[in-house]
Amino acid sequence: MRADEQPPFAGFMGMQITHVSPERVTAEMAVTEQLSNRNGVLHGGAIMALADNLGGTATIANLSDGASTATIESKTNFFAGIPLGDTAHADCTPLHRGRTTMVWQTKITRNDGKLAAIVTQTQIVMTKKQD
Repeated sequence: MRADEQPPFAGFMGMQITHVSPERVTAEMAVTEQLSNRNGVLHGGAIMALADNLGGTATIANLSDGASTATIESKTNFFAGIPLGDTAHADCTPLHRGRTTMVWQTKITRNDGKLAAIVTQTQIVMTKKQD
């Protein structure tokens, strides 16, 4: 499992990873009609999916060989809509990188720089048991 390799879901959503390192993951996602809600802005679930993918990617960038991860908690605060035709810009940074869990904060902004959402998520670090 490599952090720079994305799951098919990321492609389905139109996520474009722009930077991957153990300290930061960034991405962009166009707001298309397929990802919008009935108010013509990016659906909240799409925002959460973008952030979840980045938190997982960031954790993978910090894992030792043979370890894996899964999201065990996620919280989202919404501040502004991202309209159709705009782009969601996501910046994921660590709040905690421990042995058994990692906590990531993803800030999502619009093209005009306005903060649209902040997602905080916890990833579990799973290692294979030695026989």
